Amino acid sequence: MLAIIKTGGKQYKVKEGDKIKVEKLTGEEGEKITFSEVLFLGDEKETKVGTPLVDGAVVEGKILKTAKGKKVVGMKFKAKKRYKVKFGHRQTMTEVEIMKIG
Repeated sequence: MLAIIKTGGKQYKVKEGDKIKVEKLTGEEGEKITFSEVLFLGDEKETKVGTPLVDGAVVEGKILKTAKGKKVVGMKFKAKKRYKVKFGHRQTMTEVEIMKIG
């Protein structure tokens, strides 16, 4: 079974057993979490495409850990003003294992 879920303003293609990293979710390690915004469900026999969401579809997962992601470096610059600023940002990410799609 394959599903496309929406969380944190992004969409993720998942199947049972997948481990994905999403933007920070509230909850402790080992806690179960449900994703109710399912955009697509499908397998070899049938598919369901939501308009925009599939009715009654839920994807369940388990929080494995919460940690910071890779650093993203940015730069501000103004021409002819001798202004240049370099900055970095590390987004907090949550790793989730997909347990059940239904």
